[in-house]
Amino acid sequence: MVHIKDIPERPSKEDLAAIAKFSPATIHEAQGRRGALSSRLKPVDYRMKLCGPAFTVKSSPRDNIMLQLAINYAKPGDIIVVSAGEYEEAGSFGDVLANACLAKGIGGLVTDTGVRDTLQLRELGFPVFSLSTCIKGTVKETIGTTNDSIIVGGEIINPGDVIVGDADGLVVVRRSEVAEAAKLSQEREDAEAGFIEAYKAGKSVIEVSKLEPVLKAKGLIVDI
Repeated sequence: MVHIKDIPERPSKEDLAAIAKFSPATIHEAQGRRGALSSRLKPVDYRMKLCGPAFTVKSSPRDNIMLQLAINYAKPGDIIVVSAGEYEEAGSFGDVLANACLAKGIGGLVTDTGVRDTLQLRELGFPVFSLSTCIKGTVKETIGTTNDSIIVGGEIINPGDVIVGDADGLVVVRRSEVAEAAKLSQEREDAEAGFIEAYKAGKSVIEVSKLEPVLKAKGLIVDI
């Protein structure tokens, strides 16, 4: 018997709104350079962004029955995250299922297999991050699991963890750390805004980044 499980606990709307303000790169750096998914996972369109709790799915390669079940049971705003064995030669998702997702208000899809109908996906604007683009069809044979911990893009993804994605990539934030990650991300953005103002005021990158003692310790000699 297979038990279809929901996300045990979703982050608050306030925490999601707070973390959604920041890019995956900023969040990754702010939380100690943790949580970046493999750069092999790319958005179908560079303008696509997503942020929401992970509805995790364990699927067999070249089989999308569990993805379809996830679409059926996921809640509005959820990001469906599929572990399918890093199998590139399958088009497990396309425009028909994207329309099903949009009708339910699902927030996006992250999958470590392939998708197809990418032109239509761009036109629909439904956020999709995948390992590949592939026209090859899939079967509906093997039952997997929903909302267990999975590994996608080299990172453990727990149900309810927050996934944030944009043109540069994807990052995962542990559900219990979302508020703190948002706070640290804001501090990082404030610091970077100060760096930019310093550059505009005529300071050098060595001054702003406080590199002089580092370079001196490494024996740098400037002869220009």
